[in-house]
Amino acid sequence: MGTSALTPPNTQVGAHETLLEFNDNRLLIDLCGAFDRNLAQIEQQLEVQIVRRGNVLVVMGAVPAREQATSTLQELYAKLEVGREIDAGGIDGMIRMGEGGSDADQSGNQIEMFKGGPVEIKTRKKMVEPRTAGQKAYVQSLFDNEMAFGIGPAGTGKTYLAVAVGVNMLINGKVDKIILSRPAVEAGERLGFLPGDMGEKVDPYMQPLYDALNDFIPPKQLARMREDKTIEIAPLAFMRGRTLSRAFVVLDEAQNATTMQMKMFLTRMGEGSRMVITGDRSQVDLPRGQTSGLRDAERILAGVKKISFNYFTAKDVVRHPLVAAIIEAYEAADEG
Repeated sequence: MGTSALTPPNTQVGAHETLLEFNDNRLLIDLCGAFDRNLAQIEQQLEVQIVRRGNVLVVMGAVPAREQATSTLQELYAKLEVGREIDAGGIDGMIRMGEGGSDADQSGNQIEMFKGGPVEIKTRKKMVEPRTAGQKAYVQSLFDNEMAFGIGPAGTGKTYLAVAVGVNMLINGKVDKIILSRPAVEAGERLGFLPGDMGEKVDPYMQPLYDALNDFIPPKQLARMREDKTIEIAPLAFMRGRTLSRAFVVLDEAQNATTMQMKMFLTRMGEGSRMVITGDRSQVDLPRGQTSGLRDAERILAGVKKISFNYFTAKDVVRHPLVAAIIEAYEAADEG
């Protein structure tokens, strides 16, 4: 962040106040948000009070909360300085990323996250960037490793970021196609009772993958890519017997793959391919007594070079603050 744009905070005004002076009023308006909603969100989540006086924001509250609010405002302003947008989800992720300090220590100065580099993922429709330190490490692993595992609860961006990286590699010519797959495991329902042919029965299981692609590629271009098989979406069972060369391959919901299915999938890898395996160990829908292939893969492949494992927690959830709270509540109940 340029020092000309943001005056260092003045902590000498009062025992419970910190001043932040911003010289670019246009960016300050974006920082505050419509009707100061961004400030209100920070106030509510960190239990501080923020008062705007011209081009100065006064942050009031207990020292730890005030320091985190000040840091969050600086990081958001840095993001705006380099042309990025901010929203409620990004603010929430940034606040949770700063809680406890461990993530900040691990990833260095968080302001650097918004100055470019490999954490930015350019797609056809928009630029995607990680919102937490865990997501940043995961994205870096996707670029650095031929095979990467992303393991953790729902809402942490495991599949979304993987698809974004796949689109980025496709448009940059690093791969020739994208293949997205999921096990068609019946989570309390039966495929046979769904209407339509097999394709129509399986489509609902694939919908999250369609949703991610629609975020990154214009509809007409996506339809053309699916038609010429540049992008494929298929159940895991359809992968048997194939060799996938120069492809970016994502296996989603991998906790529902059996050990044999997982081995089959991993051995489809061909020359110039990348594979990403994502899953949530707490949401296994396999029949009772059947071992999850994801658990076996973690155990068997630990320590194998060029294979990375990234783990997410409730702190990495970027859907809605309540999702993180729900996950934490269930984890506490399981431990109890």
